[in-house]
Amino acid sequence: MEILLSALLLGLVSAGHCAGMCGGIVAAFTLQSTPATSLIPLHLAYNLGRILTYSALGGIAGALGGATLLIEHALPIQSILRMAANLMLVALGFYLMGFTRLLAPIERAGYVIWRLVQPLTRSWLPADRPHRALALGVLWGFLPCGLVYSVMVTALASGGTWQGALTMLAFGIGTLPALLCASLLFRQPGRLRNLRTVRTAFGTLIMALGLLGLIHAMHHVIV
Repeated sequence: MEILLSALLLGLVSAGHCAGMCGGIVAAFTLQSTPATSLIPLHLAYNLGRILTYSALGGIAGALGGATLLIEHALPIQSILRMAANLMLVALGFYLMGFTRLLAPIERAGYVIWRLVQPLTRSWLPADRPHRALALGVLWGFLPCGLVYSVMVTALASGGTWQGALTMLAFGIGTLPALLCASLLFRQPGRLRNLRTVRTAFGTLIMALGLLGLIHAMHHVIV
């Protein structure tokens, strides 16, 4: 439960970053010359697709992490994974504060997959139907993002396939309010993202969670 709440909180406090990463496609929906009410299904379908991808990636990460339980008697693999997850939270705190280079190497690795996926997105544009928006969201979920990858490390340490999937699901749900708000006022989240005080506060909160989790994980390793 603690992991799920942390993932949900991460999604909520990353509002500005998520709007910055996905704001382009959200703005494209918003600027379509159709009534605002008819855009709601498109936004919901797009976000559903994005969250489905996050959940699937979380499930894969959780399965890989859960497999290490088979050798837990030989090496404290799960404890090491928990420490790595909390170190990523600390790095993520810095990331939200604007020190994006800390996670840049991880994002660059993600571009290997994104280069394969990105051409497929053209097949679903314009996303003027819910099924097209859903497919576009599924593909857009692979967009390289240090924030998403940080939560995936947490999913890796969650202990199993369903735990990992639920971790990323909670994170995806947490990002939902920001992107739905962006569908109405897509410029506002960008302004929020530029408020250094807000970014610093969010980053400090995430760093504190990471440090507390790291101390807890180290205690288990020592004991």
